[in-house]
Amino acid sequence: MDKVVATALEAVADVPDGASLAVGGFGLSGVPNALIQALFERRVGGLSVVSNNCGAMESGLAVLLAAGRIGRVTGSYIGANKEFARQYLAGELEVEMIPQGTLAERLRAGGAGIPAFYTPAGVGTQVAEGGLPWRYDGSGGVALASPAKEVRTFDGVAYVLERGIRTDFALVRAAKGDRHGNLVFSKSARNFNPLAAMAGKVTIAEVEELVEPGAIDPDAVHLPGIFVQRVVALTAEQAADKKIERRTVSVPATRGSVGG
Repeated sequence: MDKVVATALEAVADVPDGASLAVGGFGLSGVPNALIQALFERRVGGLSVVSNNCGAMESGLAVLLAAGRIGRVTGSYIGANKEFARQYLAGELEVEMIPQGTLAERLRAGGAGIPAFYTPAGVGTQVAEGGLPWRYDGSGGVALASPAKEVRTFDGVAYVLERGIRTDFALVRAAKGDRHGNLVFSKSARNFNPLAAMAGKVTIAEVEELVEPGAIDPDAVHLPGIFVQRVVALTAEQAADKKIERRTVSVPATRGSVGG
């Protein structure tokens, strides 16, 4: 089955207001920027987003966030996104913060058809006991807090029950993909992408290189096409557009110093 769609706009054409999205990426690595930009151009709003973070440096999900298109975020990192923090503290945005490993497993579990699982992460904290501020009232008070979760003991160790995550759509970015939707991710861009793809009921992948079926060694496939419904091939310019979040430059060694 050929799953290739001509453009990013066509690929997200049926994403409605209020949809839930699982979005791959970590920082600026592996972010499906073309698909996010297509949603922005379509003016889709009221979105519930599940992603490690919510964009940075005015790219990725930060584009939708700044435009007021996101109503809820499930993630594990706010980072240096000042607009994210502002909307959250002002009561404009509902935020469910989750331990990073738990978020990864909730996405994977949802995609694997596992409704819930037990983990020790968060036991003895507000993650399990409830009370984390999901939404502020804009005046410093908490308008909506997280509920308590079930905690059980196995072999003398306490575990908290976490639910698997399923979303209406998933947006991911891969280094290579074929027309059947089989995907290969490059290095750290692999991050949350396979997990987000598994969690979506309809998964859309933007790929830097589109190849024909059979061109990818089956042993090299990171995510099988069964999890992917649509594939969009990026242009050479889009594929090469990879921002750097923080540049670091080493200090030159002075003449006569060790190794100088």
